[in-house]
Amino acid sequence: MREAPRIKPIAPSSRNWFPLVPWETIMVFIVAVAFLMLGSAEMRSVKSEDAPQKEKSTMEPTSAPDLSHITIDLATRRGVHSVAFSPDGTTVASDKNNTVRLSDAVTGQEIEMGKNFWVAFQGNFTADINSVAFSPDGRMIAGGINESEVICLWDAATGENLRFMKENAPNALHWVNTVAFSVDSKILASGSEDGNLYFWEVATGRRLKTLTEDTENIFSVAFSSDGRTLASGDAGNTIRLWDIATGALLKTLVGHTNWVFSVAFSPDGQILASGSWDHTIRLWNTTTGQQLKVLTGHTLTVWSVAFSPDGLTLASGSQDKTIRLWNIATGAHIATLTGHTAPVKSVAFSSDGVTLASGSYDSTVRLWDLTSPLLLRKRKEE
Repeated sequence: MREAPRIKPIAPSSRNWFPLVPWETIMVFIVAVAFLMLGSAEMRSVKSEDAPQKEKSTMEPTSAPDLSHITIDLATRRGVHSVAFSPDGTTVASDKNNTVRLSDAVTGQEIEMGKNFWVAFQGNFTADINSVAFSPDGRMIAGGINESEVICLWDAATGENLRFMKENAPNALHWVNTVAFSVDSKILASGSEDGNLYFWEVATGRRLKTLTEDTENIFSVAFSSDGRTLASGDAGNTIRLWDIATGALLKTLVGHTNWVFSVAFSPDGQILASGSWDHTIRLWNTTTGQQLKVLTGHTLTVWSVAFSPDGLTLASGSQDKTIRLWNIATGAHIATLTGHTAPVKSVAFSSDGVTLASGSYDSTVRLWDLTSPLLLRKRKEE
């Protein structure tokens, strides 16, 4: 530290008009000023070092890291609308604006493809993807497109566009909200914003059947595990069950008080779950059409529901930014998964039931390890 200069006492002078001040007082004053300057310099020095220290602390957490999930940042301009696991559970697919992104289900790392899942329709490579689905044989990925009644089909191994399916009817004017494969991978079902519900032949892209609904919007479709029934959720506040072989309407399930955004069959096909704008999840007996349970807890729209492979647990994603896990047998709430910073649009279980994928409008996909001690502890706490 620089040494303070030594000050000589000022001798009295007959020409000095100010009162004489003892030199000891002057010295005390100067030393005090010096200490104040030194303290200020030290404060500035400490302040300048705070920033890197604070930044370093964020890089080195003092508590144990949260290993309950992996976050995949897709940086999309519109958020993530749909997630789907490959049948073997090793890969998770998600929409990324106008392409599909594949990620390793263990590490979350992007899987590089020879092609890029482009929407190759009449030279249009910019239409966004609303819904993605893996075929049960694992060979294909289908995408419902933000174009008038257009579905794209890609090779899951290469990303090559295999074909597109397009309905040219005068009333086919709006985009496709949802797609789902039959259990044998031979039929694709689609539901659209204008209320159109179709069956498509996967091998040729030919439209097989048109299922007539008196509603303006089909938000979700799902095939039963026995391959006989299709469920659809719509803007008429209802769920409809359809015979796949004939296209006949089997049942209409009534109970929701607002639009039904998601439907999912249990693995044995005996129960159907539905999520709605009315903030509830409902469980239905698919044989009788009877409502079994109403699951409440979400504070906003339920966008997505999915059964675990063993059929014991249901996951739901909501506008309230949370994911909830439910016990199917009792209807009890098991746990709430938090972390997304925007509505959760889609949820899906891996084939072994160990991992849950969630896609959100915050432009991320999260892979949740349901065997994590953190999540298991959270379940017990709740």
